[in-house]
Amino acid sequence: MIFAGLYNKVMRWAAHPHAERYLVGVSIFESIFFPIPTALMVAPMAVAKPDKAVRIALIATSMSVLGGVFGYYLGYFAISAIEPVLHDVGYWEKYMTAHRWFEEWGFWAVVVAGFSPIPFKLFTISAGALSMALLPFVLAAIVGRSAHFFLVALLMAWAGPKMEPVVKKYIEWLGWATVVLIGVFIYFH
Repeated sequence: MIFAGLYNKVMRWAAHPHAERYLVGVSIFESIFFPIPTALMVAPMAVAKPDKAVRIALIATSMSVLGGVFGYYLGYFAISAIEPVLHDVGYWEKYMTAHRWFEEWGFWAVVVAGFSPIPFKLFTISAGALSMALLPFVLAAIVGRSAHFFLVALLMAWAGPKMEPVVKKYIEWLGWATVVLIGVFIYFH
């Protein structure tokens, strides 16, 4: 039970007195290399503290964009060192998809990646590797990441307390369904 274990761990983090500090770390590192999506921390935090949903979304957005800038510079200065790692961890095809999207859509690829469940880290690294101008990258990251995190935080603050038992009950199905949808999306694009 992969997703149930991750869900339980994130729920413990969300209830911790230092949850906002954890959110800062998860938000930064998820934009560079961390495999757990920041929204998995935003959602339970917004359920636990609905009155702080806007603050939670602001922290996630600003720190994710900051992490995105680190990922950008990593791609800009060290893509030749990163490429073998992308092969080793199985992200090479996803990275190449991100690469093609940049060539076709540029700014909008970052916005879509920032909003969608597509691994944002691949787009931060790709933006740097392809020498996308930094200011449009940051603006696109702000638009995409804020839309994503504010939607999650505000929705969960509003409906989360009612939805949380259902999510917990079906987390494995939801997790695998998300993986399949992402796989289908990437395969057909």
